[in-house]
Amino acid sequence: MFERLFKLKEHGTTVRTEVIAGVTTFLTMSYIIFVNPDILSTTGMDRNAIFVATCLAAALGSAVMAPGMGLNAFFAFTVVAALGFTWQQALGAVFISGIIFLFLTVTGVRSWLIAGIPHSLRSAIATGIGLFLGIIALKNAGIVVDNPATLVGLGDLKQTGPLLAILGFFVIAVLDALNVRGSILIGILVVTVLSMFLGVSEFQGIVSAPPSIAPTFLQLDIMGALHGGLVHVILVFVLVEVFDATGTLIGVAKRAKLVEEGKPSRLGRALLADSSAIVAGSLMGTSSTTAYVESASGVQAGGRTGLTALTISVLFLAALFISPLAAAVPSYATAPALLYVAGLMMRELTEIEWDDLTEAAPAALTAIAMPFTYSIANGLAFGFVSYVVLKVCTGKWNVIHPATQLVAALFIVRFAFFAE
Repeated sequence: MFERLFKLKEHGTTVRTEVIAGVTTFLTMSYIIFVNPDILSTTGMDRNAIFVATCLAAALGSAVMAPGMGLNAFFAFTVVAALGFTWQQALGAVFISGIIFLFLTVTGVRSWLIAGIPHSLRSAIATGIGLFLGIIALKNAGIVVDNPATLVGLGDLKQTGPLLAILGFFVIAVLDALNVRGSILIGILVVTVLSMFLGVSEFQGIVSAPPSIAPTFLQLDIMGALHGGLVHVILVFVLVEVFDATGTLIGVAKRAKLVEEGKPSRLGRALLADSSAIVAGSLMGTSSTTAYVESASGVQAGGRTGLTALTISVLFLAALFISPLAAAVPSYATAPALLYVAGLMMRELTEIEWDDLTEAAPAALTAIAMPFTYSIANGLAFGFVSYVVLKVCTGKWNVIHPATQLVAALFIVRFAFFAE
């Protein structure tokens, strides 16, 4: 049956290899079932319902489209916390962005946008999101605190939370350096268990029936998302979804040798599934879903077919029964995971063309503005607008792709006519 469904021999793999690859990928990315509820619950959303939505979204999206780390932070800390929109409106914005994303994919506009955005800016977006996650992680851990004199300062490192967060980071980093699968998940669990032993976190059990998804299911406010102030939010969702998901899918597919020059590929199907999963996720009550770069771990373990994805999907459904453990995970336990992922995203800095200032300066502005204005949207705006201005003023206007011009113009309109 598996051979008929997944053509295992054609891809040079076996059932055993595919299942092992699926388990490996699940262990690598399963930290999202703890981190995503922790982030999105800051908006007032029900933590248990988000946990269920996260597991279901990951399973439904063929296991590779779990809620994205950058976009859940944008959803919670920019759209809801900073801009003041309700989480229902934010879910509505995710839904609309998913519909737009689906349209862009079907019509081929997505490919046009990808081809038109400068490589340096793409790398800067990933770097900036990493920096943004970094400052959120340090804040959640109590390592970085508010300081009226300098805006930010160092927290009290003698407190239990910061100390456990630092320990968690080292556990994750050391295990990952030793190629231990599931290092991020292990780090989260180590800190959570220690906090229980120290009495700062309450043990509520491990297994129970899945909690209700009702508090977030179909709670999106689509009409509220059409509010003028959310136009640029939808734009950011679409832009990040386009670049992050597409780049990840292509990168992982190439590593698996599923995309080869001169040969037909099924990348189009993956892009369509990716787009559809965003719409489904918003209906269940989670931020934008995306292809996960952690999927590369499964490829490294030999995964080549849908059987790997099916294995991951089953494991995410099984994870629905560990909600008490998920509820007991404190924010300083997920902070090390956020910080470590942030560090991994910083690798994109090497892809920026530093020798060309008209490429380097906009890229740097993009990355710097995201954490310092506490907004991914502002970082994208600074980057695209400055890129067009610098290219035009240095006589290089002819290298600006129409897609970049369009995005820059949209951001200028946003600042000129739409208040925060």
